[in-house]
Amino acid sequence: MDVTLLWTKITLWLAEYAPTTASELKQALPPPDMAAFESEFELTLPQQLKEWWTCCGGTESGSLTDVLPPFYTPYGASGAWRVWCEFRETWAAKWHRPACDYYAGSAGSSFHPAWIPIAGDGFADELVVDLRPGPLRGCVLEWEQEMSRVGPPLWADLASMLADVHRALTEGGSAGYSRPTVTEDGRLDWQIR
Repeated sequence: MDVTLLWTKITLWLAEYAPTTASELKQALPPPDMAAFESEFELTLPQQLKEWWTCCGGTESGSLTDVLPPFYTPYGASGAWRVWCEFRETWAAKWHRPACDYYAGSAGSSFHPAWIPIAGDGFADELVVDLRPGPLRGCVLEWEQEMSRVGPPLWADLASMLADVHRALTEGGSAGYSRPTVTEDGRLDWQIR
């Protein structure tokens, strides 16, 4: 399934079953200039990421909205750029020589310039798309700020992540290591299993 269709299905499910969460999501209007973002990141962005950023604009006024498990708020392109720039400042001493393995999906203990943030928890933990070279290029990793490291790939790519979230929402079960629930006030909440 393509990213736009998956994101649309997720937002439709949220509108029906978790309307408070749905109301905090923004559309990407107007769609971002992907060539400009590729130039800024100095990377060729995967088609899936470009596609997602043309429909996902993040959240209203930066609110924390746990759409992605276990507690991540999606970023639009400008939100991802802002967070990436913050990491560039924080990791300036290691930015050009990060303490990371060369290939996508491998270990790292400093933030790598080829990790593009796609969602955050509000406390500097991030879901990132790994754009280092290799067969796992485009996989989704979880950056843990407190430990200054990434774990193994959670999903092979952005579409796999969104498909897993959609399946968990519509069929029950878990996505990653979390199960979806909806609170009384209409918010999606992911429970770590």
